[in-house]
Amino acid sequence: MTGVDDFAEAVPDLFSELLAALREGRDATVPLAQVCRAVVERMPVDGAAVALMVDGTHRTLVHASDPVIEHLDAVQFSLGEGPSFEAFETGRPVLVPDLAQRLPVSWPVFATEAGIAGMCGIFAFPLRQGAAMLGAVDTYRRVPGWLSDEELATVLRGTDVVSSALLAVATAGGTGEEGDDVVGGLVRGRAAVHQATGIVIAEFGIPADQALAWLRAYAYSEGRLLDEVARDLVDRRLHPREIQA
Repeated sequence: MTGVDDFAEAVPDLFSELLAALREGRDATVPLAQVCRAVVERMPVDGAAVALMVDGTHRTLVHASDPVIEHLDAVQFSLGEGPSFEAFETGRPVLVPDLAQRLPVSWPVFATEAGIAGMCGIFAFPLRQGAAMLGAVDTYRRVPGWLSDEELATVLRGTDVVSSALLAVATAGGTGEEGDDVVGGLVRGRAAVHQATGIVIAEFGIPADQALAWLRAYAYSEGRLLDEVARDLVDRRLHPREIQA
């Protein structure tokens, strides 16, 4: 069975490569994803996704272990609800061993989608170093049941390693302040959502959180992902007046 010592064997070289990329000003996306991949492969779960988060708007997927959880990460972002949002906002693990027996009241729509996709248990953990909140990791199992004490310890050790990697990226400037250029590069995958939010703000003169809420509501009503709707707005295939709540 995978244990906490496996991280000590697998991660140091990858972590060193990440630090070297940051020191030399190279793109940190690939080495960061490699650290995350090495960690989640050693977690006693069927799949996992690591998300870098600033708030409900600025969120990007750093690594997903399989297409199912990659798609559900996009669904979670589209809905603005889900286990990683709850873990990030509360700073506490979110442990749901059996979705069929307990439908979470704070993210019922996502839980239904996850169940349809074959996820029976979901366990989400905040990624933090001290007071710094960096993101969250979602893990799932295809059969219901709690993580054992040993399994939970392994997952928590893994989240510590990922948190350290994300903190290294966020403080890449070496001053203890966020490395905006590096973090900005990592969140560029959601650039269309930020651009679309700006389009809606300009059209209606509403706050950013309301603009994003309108986009999410429209995407949900159309049965589409937020990323898809955002790209249509940016590429002018969709007029902002069509998404007005």
